[in-house]
Amino acid sequence: SQVPTSIFLGVLLGVISGYLLIKIFKIFHIRDSIKILIILSVSFLLIELQKAVEKEVSISALLAIMSISIMIKQRYTTLAVRLSIKYNKLWVGAEIFLFVLVGMTVDLKYVAMTGLGAVLLVLSALIFRAIGVHISLAKTNMTKEERRFCVMAYIPKATVQAAIGSIPYSMGLACGEIVLTVAVLSILITAPLGAVGIDRLYKRI
Repeated sequence: SQVPTSIFLGVLLGVISGYLLIKIFKIFHIRDSIKILIILSVSFLLIELQKAVEKEVSISALLAIMSISIMIKQRYTTLAVRLSIKYNKLWVGAEIFLFVLVGMTVDLKYVAMTGLGAVLLVLSALIFRAIGVHISLAKTNMTKEERRFCVMAYIPKATVQAAIGSIPYSMGLACGEIVLTVAVLSILITAPLGAVGIDRLYKRI
């Protein structure tokens, strides 16, 4: 029962927070850079709130943060576009920290332990993802070549794996090291494979 509660409360909290932020941003004229800092601060507060109340009630802070973004996008589109540009600039430096920190936590002995099994797991997931992309595009006007390119474009995945792959490890779960290792392996496999594939195919198909 904790999972539905966590999802519902997370979304509800995010919607309320997003609505209040929009109201504040419309009333007070603040620089976009300050708005970014305010949204980041609210996001960190939501994460701390999840930790503070986890024994009494389950709340998904990540869903709450996503819901804030969705609210701003839906209710204040012009601001969402401007903030997106700011976040893209911020991400240039943040992604370096993210991947460096994740890389520092990987224990190479677990790479040897997971080995071929982890690689097969990642490749199997890519196959299922490719099937999913084809199904999603089944009734569109895209050509076969365009659909093939969409499949290729969905191969490189790194940010989410790097961001959440270390969570079980940080929680002290027994599987934490293996989960983190497989997440990093998925980055090492999909990022170059997708990048090379996109670069080779975008002109041809």
